[in-house]
Amino acid sequence: MMNRVSVDAAFFKRLSAIENLVYAARLYDIPVKKATTKATLILENLGFPKSRMNGGMEDLSRGMQQKVAIARAFLINPMLLLLDEPTTGLDPKSKRDVQSFINQVRQEHSAVTILTTHDMIEAEALCYEIAIIDNGKFIAQGTLDELKLSINKPEVTLEEVFLELVGKDILDEEA
Repeated sequence: MMNRVSVDAAFFKRLSAIENLVYAARLYDIPVKKATTKATLILENLGFPKSRMNGGMEDLSRGMQQKVAIARAFLINPMLLLLDEPTTGLDPKSKRDVQSFINQVRQEHSAVTILTTHDMIEAEALCYEIAIIDNGKFIAQGTLDELKLSINKPEVTLEEVFLELVGKDILDEEA
C-alpha cells in the first residue's frame, strides 16, 4: 500500500541492481520471473542502461543507485508514495526521466505522492498541492497558482514565492 524513496537508500552493494530489486520484490511475495521483468521495465523507463543492470551496486554512480531506489519503491504499485529528495545526485536528464516516470505512474495508479524537497523546480514538476514550511511550521499551502496569487505576483516562480513568504532574500541565502 505504501512505499518510500529516500536520499539514503540501503542496498546489498555486492548484488546487482536487478538482484537487489528481485530480493525486495520477494519480500512482497512477487515471483522472481515477474519481479525481474517488472524491475527491468521500470529501470528502462528511468533511463537506466540495460548494460549496467547486472553489475554490482558498488560499481554504480550515486545517481544510478538512486534510480534503483526509485525502481524498488514502484515494484509494488504503492497507493501512497513518500519521496524524500528523490532526485538528489541525478544529472539533469536523469532527473527529468525520473520526474516523468513518477508522474506517469502516479496517473496510471492514482497514487498519492508526498514529496519533501528544497528544489522548487522539482516541486513545480511533481506537485499539485504545495505546502511551504519554515522553521518547522506550515506558512502557506495551495496550488502553485494559489501561492503566486497569495503574494500578488502571478508571474513569479515557486522559488520566488518561497523566498517572499519566508522573508528571505536570495543574497541572504548565499551568505
